[in-house]
Amino acid sequence: MIRHTSSTNVRPCARYELLVALTMNTPMVPFSSAGGLQRPATSPRELAIRAGEGNSHAIGRLLRVVTPNVVGTVRAILGTQHPDLDDAIQLALIGFVQALPAYRGDCEPAGYARVIAARTAIASRKRERQARARRDDDAEPDTLDGARPSPSEATAAGERRELVRDLLADLPEEQAETLLFRVTLGWSLEEIASHTGAPLNTVRSRLRLAKERLRTRIEADPALRDAFDRP
Repeated sequence: MIRHTSSTNVRPCARYELLVALTMNTPMVPFSSAGGLQRPATSPRELAIRAGEGNSHAIGRLLRVVTPNVVGTVRAILGTQHPDLDDAIQLALIGFVQALPAYRGDCEPAGYARVIAARTAIASRKRERQARARRDDDAEPDTLDGARPSPSEATAAGERRELVRDLLADLPEEQAETLLFRVTLGWSLEEIASHTGAPLNTVRSRLRLAKERLRTRIEADPALRDAFDRP
């Protein structure tokens, strides 16, 4: 994965657009002399359809539109300090561009991008969880006691957020993304159905199963119960 160098002159999110453009050999969109982006008079959906047809300038414009949505979604799932945050954002944007030929305009491109970003971030969380489990299996038992941050090292609210992120990695992907869209992004059940292509009753079922599984997991673990009971 291409790494970036920091610069105070780089517009927020622009580095991700640039890295994806370099990775996929997509030209960036030129700016006008006034500093604004030259945009055609088309809707985002029309722009996405053009991008899916291989229009490289449409791809560049579309990346500028959806990158903040992708960045926000991945950060919400992984946390702002996650070591793989930048890689996950880049992978999500690349996955979005690669999925554009299948886009049919039945939802907003930003929502389409958020779904792909969520799936990418969830997959990253699952890989991290599996790697941590392997490390824990290899570690000496007395070295595991200090693995969880103490209350003095993190606030209770921050610890709970991280615990929820870890718990989501235990859920099947469809259940995890449905819960995230509902809780983190605030989407209605109808919006989730529209963006994921799942029937409304299926969305309801996935959300119910996700909540039940999380509740069972928390109730079965005294440490988790204690973390969520703390003010």
